[in-house]
Amino acid sequence: MERRDFIHSALIGLAGTMSVAAVSKHALASLPEPIYQPSAGTAPPWRGPETEGTEARYRPVVTLNGWTLPYRMNEGVKEFHLVAEPVVREMAPGFRVNMWGYNGQSPGPTIEVVEGDRVRIFVTNRLPEKTTIHWHGQRLPNGMDGVSGLNQAPIPVGKTFVYEFIAKRPGTFMYHPHADEMTQMAMGMMGFWVTHPKGKHPNISEVDRDYCLLLNAFDVEPGSKTPKVNTMLDFNIWAFNSRVYPGLSPMVAKLGDRVRIRIGNLTMTNHPFHVHGIEFEVTGTDGGPVPPSARWPEVTTDIAVGQMRQIEFIADEPGDWAVHCHKSHHTMGAMGHDVPTMIGINHQGLVGRLQKVVPDYMVMGERGMYDMKEMEMELPPNTIPMMTGTGPYGPIGMGGMFTTLKVREDQKPDDYSDPGWYKQPPGTQAYEYKGTTPPVSREQAAKVSPDNNNAQVRKPNSGSGGGHQH
Repeated sequence: MERRDFIHSALIGLAGTMSVAAVSKHALASLPEPIYQPSAGTAPPWRGPETEGTEARYRPVVTLNGWTLPYRMNEGVKEFHLVAEPVVREMAPGFRVNMWGYNGQSPGPTIEVVEGDRVRIFVTNRLPEKTTIHWHGQRLPNGMDGVSGLNQAPIPVGKTFVYEFIAKRPGTFMYHPHADEMTQMAMGMMGFWVTHPKGKHPNISEVDRDYCLLLNAFDVEPGSKTPKVNTMLDFNIWAFNSRVYPGLSPMVAKLGDRVRIRIGNLTMTNHPFHVHGIEFEVTGTDGGPVPPSARWPEVTTDIAVGQMRQIEFIADEPGDWAVHCHKSHHTMGAMGHDVPTMIGINHQGLVGRLQKVVPDYMVMGERGMYDMKEMEMELPPNTIPMMTGTGPYGPIGMGGMFTTLKVREDQKPDDYSDPGWYKQPPGTQAYEYKGTTPPVSREQAAKVSPDNNNAQVRKPNSGSGGGHQH
């Protein structure tokens, strides 16, 4: 079933089901039907009555390899139903991991509302233990904040709790448990929340594309399917929205589009988020929109643990541009952290003797790790390669927290389909030099060597002009 047909039929089933007082016990006795997304692909923006026609209140977001949860109206209250439960997430083709999530996926569906909306979220616990939900960054009554034991009793197994509050301020938020959170978040329990402004806002621009990304991490030993929840820092699977490249969809834009990317970090470390080919500005943080006077151009922004950031840019350069975390280990797949570095070690004569004992032994790493991208080596079942994915010119040397921004002149508005690989115009691609290369003598090399004691060093200006000296 197509995503649009699935949501459309679900909404028809929800329409007109309640006509009672917003906070009556009778109203709370009738839960909205939980809605599920059957695909790990990127769903198109959710089109409800507030997003259609000339009276549209906001442009809906697109959650990369995720979806937006539909709601029902009940006497002016937007009602959602989240089901906390074990799920199986296909992180990349053929790589499936046992997780905990919401409504069939990790991360759970994105919740979209408008500033000033009263929202009611029914949360059903189908986990094997108690849980809660914390609405990260929201202004709300203390009893709705979701910290187990502090603000509420935890939700028992098999029970449903109700959270209700007004979405007081626009911005980018998250939701996640605050009950055994080490286990539950390590298993993938998290989701995005977007509150759109109720009208024109001086610090919030209208955009053509609006994407959501949650940064998360897992420790899944090669050959296994369940994350190790006691890991503190040494994770080996770094993901956008619980997906890793090449399982991630591209972000697409029409040439000239204004694009917003909302990023939330629920891992155990910071992530320098880097976009190739453009400059962006940070237009929003955990605290809300950033005034234009406080912004500056960047190509990388560091996102600390528990933080949210909104970046915006004009997609004015066509091509396929890399988008990734700039910590190099985070753009790889399952890593063996105890593998020794073999660079420079001569294996000559050793391989043959070892293969008499271990027939499948192969040399790895003596020239670096690039060769591993091209190896079709056997791995334990359900293990993603360290560096994976293939582009138009061969293996791509990154995976994990990596995807692409595809900017095309002929991409239609509201078209989020993958346009395929970009073909560079003639004369605009790096190429091999075919001429002769002059040799560099030892005498010439000595003149530029940093170890040369006779090398001339430019001394700083000793005048009165001041300035830093290095």
